[in-house]
Amino acid sequence: MAEHPSLVFHKSSYSTTRQECVEVAEFSAGAAVRDSERPVAGHLVFPAHEWAALLVVVTR
Repeated sequence: MAEHPSLVFHKSSYSTTRQECVEVAEFSAGAAVRDSERPVAGHLVFPAHEWAALLVVVTR
């Protein structure tokens, strides 16, 4: 997926200080996730209900 100029990515607080870095851009309809080392490779978009469900599971 091509980069969308209105998305503002930030490093996930769940990323480690090593090389495993995930960046997230949250927006009203959901969230986009990408690899911080390869941002030009694109991102995955999740609808808001799927993103919320994922956060519930990973923050237990």
